[in-house]
Amino acid sequence: MFLVQPIQAQNYRISTYPDLWYNDTDGIRLGLRFLGEVEGTFKDGPHRLDAGIWVGSKFPENPVSYYFSFTEPIPVISDFGSEGNIQFISSIRTGYSMHQLRLNKRWQQEFDDLDYTELSFFGSYEKNVDSSYRFDPGGWSDTWKTLVGLDGVFSRDFDQFRTHNSAQFLRELDQGFNSIQFQSVNRIKLSDGVHLRTRFYFHQADANSYNEYFGYLWTNAPAFWLQNGFKRASGTIPDSWLTDGFFHFSGGPNLRGYSDHAINGFERSVYTQYQTVYGVNFEFVYPNPIDKVLNKNEIIGDLVEFQSYLFFDAGGGENEVQKQVPVSAQNEGMIFETGTITDAGLGFQFSVNIPDYLGKDRGIFIRYDIPFWISAPSNNESNFKLRNVIGIGAIFNF
Repeated sequence: MFLVQPIQAQNYRISTYPDLWYNDTDGIRLGLRFLGEVEGTFKDGPHRLDAGIWVGSKFPENPVSYYFSFTEPIPVISDFGSEGNIQFISSIRTGYSMHQLRLNKRWQQEFDDLDYTELSFFGSYEKNVDSSYRFDPGGWSDTWKTLVGLDGVFSRDFDQFRTHNSAQFLRELDQGFNSIQFQSVNRIKLSDGVHLRTRFYFHQADANSYNEYFGYLWTNAPAFWLQNGFKRASGTIPDSWLTDGFFHFSGGPNLRGYSDHAINGFERSVYTQYQTVYGVNFEFVYPNPIDKVLNKNEIIGDLVEFQSYLFFDAGGGENEVQKQVPVSAQNEGMIFETGTITDAGLGFQFSVNIPDYLGKDRGIFIRYDIPFWISAPSNNESNFKLRNVIGIGAIFNF
């Protein structure tokens, strides 16, 4: 039995903040965010609350949505910077109902926020309750899912080298399928302002998995879009920007040159999913005059960054032989492996980043990528062509 400290009303503070967002089903979603903590603990004490409640201006079938997270440290497995806690999360928003219990443990070397290991065991009961919020409504299940899983993170920072590795094992108990994800992100400093970034990604779902757990080549599987406010619901980013290949979300194999290209005869790779996907990404970052000007100001230089880089992506997707994958209402049929496909180009990234109290990135990352070469063009296009892709989210996010 774990003992927790009782909440003392006289020193417990709840702060409220207005919140405004948009998606096509809710319209303007207006609400309040609530952050609760014991005064003076600076988000590192007992009884931590993170919650919100919203109302959609279009008054859909379920106009009121909420998110609730309550975290309680467990003293017997906690130390300074190395907390263990139990966390309860309940949420019904953007057409998805999720209720989860997590046991989290972090190991950290005192004040070094970049050198840490985290493990998280969780159980979750969730369902897609309204497909009108989904970018690809035909590709989602509509039954309750009972999930158990394990998340792990291993992060280290050295003078010339930085690595961030994460993995997830997920099992659905009713359907009996497994899903695994692994990602390794690394940065090697070559000289001042010059470094090489590498990333490896792998995701596999069992053949009997729900459709939302099958992977894309250009970003991560739909089930994981729920973790990102820009991707969570259709219309926050116009759907036409995605289907036209103009817009790209970081994640998954991240083949940014194939956002608007057919693979194995399908009209849009956006709608093509695979049981197994893998990818490697390389970026060679070099100095540019804009970033040098920003860095001259000590305050702005720590928060704002403008990067220029050359990139190369390689990856592919595989399915079991003659597997029927109902990837969407528009495109049903046999999908076989793609083989390894590649792209290369030039890119720029503007970021405003204010790390949280654990040193993790918290900000917005806007990219402009020019994948001028791809190895497997469609519609008799040339391998070399001027292509433009706007992206949100850092591909090499630490």
